[in-house]
Parts: sequence; structure tokens; C-alpha cells
Amino acid sequence: MTRYNAALKMRYKADITAGSLKIAESRIIADLLLQGTDQKQWKDAILPQNVLQARHPATAIRLARLIRSRLESMDAELWTLVRDGTRTVASQALFAAAIKQSSLLGDFLDLVVREQFRLFHSTLARQLWEDYLEECRNRDPDMPQWNESTRQRLRSSVFQMLAQVGLLENTKTLKLQPIHVTPQVLHYLQHHNEAYVLRCMQVSP
Repeated sequence: MTRYNAALKMRYKADITAGSLKIAESRIIADLLLQGTDQKQWKDAILPQNVLQARHPATAIRLARLIRSRLESMDAELWTLVRDGTRTVASQALFAAAIKQSSLLGDFLDLVVREQFRLFHSTLARQLWEDYLEECRNRDPDMPQWNESTRQRLRSSVFQMLAQVGLLENTKTLKLQPIHVTPQVLHYLQHHNEAYVLRCMQVSP
């Protein structure tokens, strides 16, 4: 099997290490996508104009690529929710796109976070992430052997996302909190048959 084919088969990838939902930056990228920005306009916006206000060109390129990839897992209707919605709507829309893009995030919600709510645990222990990664290898033998630094960055990114949508009080206390999917995001996911994404978002009672 070629490396390309193996990557297609692989369920779990370290494609969420770049950080959180990036709400402000995602609104900008969503606007560019909704405008139908061509390749030349895109490059001009990301680098000379520096619309993401990144400190370094390489950072701007990497961040734009991450956000665009995340948003393009959905369509223009969701991009509009990201660009024009309230912070709650935008963050949930981005969370939905992140789940669609990353099974590593989605399965953690579906298999681990849901279980913590079911057992009435008040916090999300950090060790659960390490245990989860070990279990992932049983489901995906092709999963890479990530070093400790990557594993910690992945956990940090995931826990930041959970805090941004309100499933965690914050990343210090790790206190679990129930959330309800907003009507706008709920309608989008139901209308587009995103059953897996919706199930992953509805882990709290």
C-alpha cells in the first residue's frame, strides 16, 4: 500500500494540533469563501493584506489552510453561520466542522465525553485522553506513533475546543457542563444528514 493510500485509510490523524476553533479568524476565512475568492485574491488576502493578523507569513499560511480545510468539510450555508452568527452559533458551527474533519475529536466526544456525563462525573480527567489514544490504536492499526509533545498538543487543542463551546467550564478546572445545540446549527446538521456530527455534539444530557 502506498503512503497516500494508507493516509486515506487512516481514521485518526494529528490534523488538529494547530489549536482551537479560531472563531475570529474563521469568520474572515468564511467571508473569503462566501465571496468566491480566486487563488490570486486568496494569496493576496492571506499574505500582503495579512487579514488574519498573523505575526509571520508561515503562520498565516498554516492557519488559513487549517481553517479553510475545516470549513470546506461543510458548505456555504454553514460558512454563513460562522461569518454572521452570534458567537455561540459560530462556535458551534465551527465545532461541527471540526468534528466532521477529525474523527479523533468526534470519537473522543462520542465515546469518552458522553460516558463521563452518563456516569455523572463532574470533571474530564486529563488521563482520559491518554487512555483514549491507546484505545484508538485498536480501532485504527495505521494510526501514527505520536510522540509525547504531539499527544499533549492534541489534547490541548481538543480541550480548548470543548471549553469554547461550553462543554468544559475552562481548561483549568475541566468541569463538565451540558450544552444544547442552537436551532440554526441543529437545522443545518439535520438537513444535511450529518448524523455522526450531531451525535458527537449531543453528548450531554
